[in-house]
Amino acid sequence: MNVILHLLAALGRSALAALAGMGRIALFAGSTVSHLIRPPFYGREFTHALVQIGWLSLPVVGLTALFTGGALALQIYAGGARFNAETVVPSIVAIGLTRELGPVLGGLMVAARVASSIAAEIGTMKVTEQIDALTTLSTNPMKYLTLPRVLAATLAVPLLVGVGDVIGIMGGFLVAIGRLDFNAATYMHNTLDFLEAWDVISGMIKGAVFGFIVALMGCYYGMNSGRGAQGVGRATKAAVVAASVLILASNYVLTEVFFSA
Repeated sequence: MNVILHLLAALGRSALAALAGMGRIALFAGSTVSHLIRPPFYGREFTHALVQIGWLSLPVVGLTALFTGGALALQIYAGGARFNAETVVPSIVAIGLTRELGPVLGGLMVAARVASSIAAEIGTMKVTEQIDALTTLSTNPMKYLTLPRVLAATLAVPLLVGVGDVIGIMGGFLVAIGRLDFNAATYMHNTLDFLEAWDVISGMIKGAVFGFIVALMGCYYGMNSGRGAQGVGRATKAAVVAASVLILASNYVLTEVFFSA
């Protein structure tokens, strides 16, 4: 009996700790958004974050999309050949990339690169008391450090998703005409015929949500990192894990909202 009670108590403590953590993250997100409409605005920090998050993430997102599109074409062709349905390759590649794989893989790659970078940078600033120095200089750390990064990621990741969609479809196109003997004009015609505007728009909306999550997790864990190198390391790891899990969870919710009918 005592063993069962101890087990239930441990589960209860874990559940309460998880709920408390979710509450702290929600309050942190609300505080970040509230600073959006209140001056001052730090344009240089925003521009720097936009370049770091958007432009410098383009190579890894582009390569991921390229190889994903090629692999997807091969897999769909192999599966479709069992039912004499090889002609669905262009449409499935395009829809799969724009609706799901483009936003999710792009978000995960940005999370691996950006969430860790933000958490390490802000965590190091906390360890070296630079955040305390900002407060001493009457500069709000949330407005100076968090808001520009969250806003930049929310705007940049949808653009990365859009570019990744194009590159991924091109990857499937190259594999289809180079390895699977598709006609180039027919492949592009089928792609454009079956792809709808909402497929692309829904993926970019997902990208905006994922960008917000990635930057928010990086800033949150950076701001709450422990002291010393170990604390910064733990914050970096936690930021990437939390961002990745939240991306996958929010992807399901958004898919349910957009395509449940």
